[in-house]
Amino acid sequence: MKTTYLLSEINRDSKVFGGKATALRRLQEADLRLPETFCISTEAYRQFVSGSGIKEKIQLELHRKKFSDMRWEEIWDAALRIRNLFLRHKMEEKLAREISNAVAQNFAGNSVVVRSSAPEEDAAATSFAGLHESFVNIRGTESIIEHVKLVWASLWSDRALLYRQELGLDVAKSTMAVVVQELVAGEVSGVTFSVNPNDAAEGLVEAVYGLNQGLVDGAVEPDRWVFKRNEESIKEHFSPHREKFMAPRGDAVVLKELPEKKSLQAPLNSAEAVAIFRQARKIENLFGKPQDVEWTKVGSDFFILQSRPVTARQDSKGDDDDKRGWYLSLQRSEENLKKLRLKIEQVHFPAMKSEAAELAKTDLHSLSDKELAEELMNRLHVKEKWTAIYWEDFIPFAHGMRLFGKFYNDTVSPADPFEFVELLSDAPLLSKNRNMAMRKIADYVRQQPDLQQSITSGRAADREDAEFTRLLEEFISHYGDPFCGTYSDRICDVSRDELVNVIMQMAGSSPIGRKRQDDTIAHKIDLEAAFFERFTERENHDRAEGLLDLARASYRLRDDDNIVLGRIEEQFFMALQEGRRRLSERQVDGTEHLAGSEVVRCLVDKGYRPSITKDQKQAKEQVSRDIRARQLLGQPAGPGIGRGPARVIDNARDLALFKRGEVLVCDALDPTMTFIVPLAAGIIERRGGMLIHGAIIAREYGIACVTGVPDAATLIHTGNEVTVDGYLGIVTVGKPDTATVFPGVGL
Repeated sequence: MKTTYLLSEINRDSKVFGGKATALRRLQEADLRLPETFCISTEAYRQFVSGSGIKEKIQLELHRKKFSDMRWEEIWDAALRIRNLFLRHKMEEKLAREISNAVAQNFAGNSVVVRSSAPEEDAAATSFAGLHESFVNIRGTESIIEHVKLVWASLWSDRALLYRQELGLDVAKSTMAVVVQELVAGEVSGVTFSVNPNDAAEGLVEAVYGLNQGLVDGAVEPDRWVFKRNEESIKEHFSPHREKFMAPRGDAVVLKELPEKKSLQAPLNSAEAVAIFRQARKIENLFGKPQDVEWTKVGSDFFILQSRPVTARQDSKGDDDDKRGWYLSLQRSEENLKKLRLKIEQVHFPAMKSEAAELAKTDLHSLSDKELAEELMNRLHVKEKWTAIYWEDFIPFAHGMRLFGKFYNDTVSPADPFEFVELLSDAPLLSKNRNMAMRKIADYVRQQPDLQQSITSGRAADREDAEFTRLLEEFISHYGDPFCGTYSDRICDVSRDELVNVIMQMAGSSPIGRKRQDDTIAHKIDLEAAFFERFTERENHDRAEGLLDLARASYRLRDDDNIVLGRIEEQFFMALQEGRRRLSERQVDGTEHLAGSEVVRCLVDKGYRPSITKDQKQAKEQVSRDIRARQLLGQPAGPGIGRGPARVIDNARDLALFKRGEVLVCDALDPTMTFIVPLAAGIIERRGGMLIHGAIIAREYGIACVTGVPDAATLIHTGNEVTVDGYLGIVTVGKPDTATVFPGVGL
């Protein structure tokens, strides 16, 4: 069956050609100027996924776990594995030949743009602009075919999966058509909204120099003209600081410095802005709906690249818990990530450290109740300020790892889609440095029998041994109290003695986690060398180096940011702890559970007594005792096999009780908790993902880790004998040879 069609040959059946292609056909019929274009029908997608067995593998991937229970990290991991299936499977020869012939006949070696054209993508009710992938400046038949497969794979991207229900994604029914267009490298490009999505009385024109990718990726800020819609006249013109533009170079698209003359001049004059707005209005009349029109300008001619309906889509659908729009905003361009890195390393980190040090100068014990209340509120505001910055800048920077992961897989097509993580490991993480500092204290303790005796007998060892006191004070001064802030929303009154107890556990013997062996390091070096050997051109090699460097910084800061933020949180919780202590001395009930605002009110108003809500924790524990799991399935996140008694971490006290050789079980392993990781025989987390904190630190220490285990901290109980298989993602509770799969549990 034929799968490749010229634009003039297709009909308006979007189920066969997708919304983008059928819209282009109508634009062609209206005699608008378009690039040379052909379409690959949805039948080609069906042939590929059925003949390769990918269809069944996607089905298995999406049913490893109840989809509604999957977190953002797990969805990205699943999407990456599916993407790798498309990369590694060859296209059937007959299908590849048909596409190759169409490329040769229509483009004769010219660069093209490969665009998605999903049947659901540009329907009026579900206009999800940018949800599926498009690739610019693709040259050569083999490369075009590979990018067609990547467009197909984007049907199952993390972005698409987040909107799975709205898009009606079903493995058995979902398809993807592809549009292949000649690349028209206009001097100016842009997007026109015939109706402003935020104001129906207005229209918008946005324009940049060079290719539209700069505008779409957010790497280049556009000039913006706001129109009075009905009059088709300019209402306002916003001029940005023009610095850069996107342009094709070789087989890539690069960001270049804008010549000074152009930086002082808008990419369109007023007449041109009006002309392209009027053209968008005509396209709106053609479709009978407001349109979002992408275009490029060559000389005095405007080429229409695509057109889709404008929709004011509500990401949350009125549900404040729906964070999909926020998640999509995390996916940043390379240029944006470079700016974020500088901001975090050169501005945020120094400011956070300085502010934490300044707060630490205040002697909380010397403050009056009123002064303590004021100090507590000030520290709460500081904590909230930096937490907001953390979500705004630090979390998005983690996308640097993902960006490199896709680039690596596109280049290498490895059997393991997470092979790229090996190139990021062995990073100088703050948490590893902190653990090494604790190990240094533990080594000192190991050499001092009298000191060990003092600690085990319960005496104040840090006051009896001057060197031990110095090491301990130096550690806390540099890294803070690792317990203060850990699970801090629940409890923060673990004593300094507990830190000493953890050090004693470390002094008992060498860490459980295997050290990185010479052959492991050699493998990483070989992997990196093989990766760079693929880039024969200097520019491409430099970009690959830049992306790897960015990913390594992202990997490191994904851990370090929480440690630095923890110093701010520590200062808040020290003030909160002091307030709770004073209220406890006054015999105020339930002080350990009081929030900061309640502590402040009690300190200021001596007669106020807060109402204590019933603690649900005991009821939850009682219910969980009745559940007995045997085998739980999750995501393999740290290779290795680990066995030992489980220690379920619910609060800071549980963490303080952790013993060498136990398996750490928790909802999520925060970097502030990782000081006990060297003692662990294995790690189990409810949250999933290869790039979450627990998985990162487990791999650094060579400890078996399984993530994404539903209800892990409920189904597993402290003391249970647990086996962690970090190769297969299996957690066995009890002796492995007698275990059975617990009904309804697993992925």
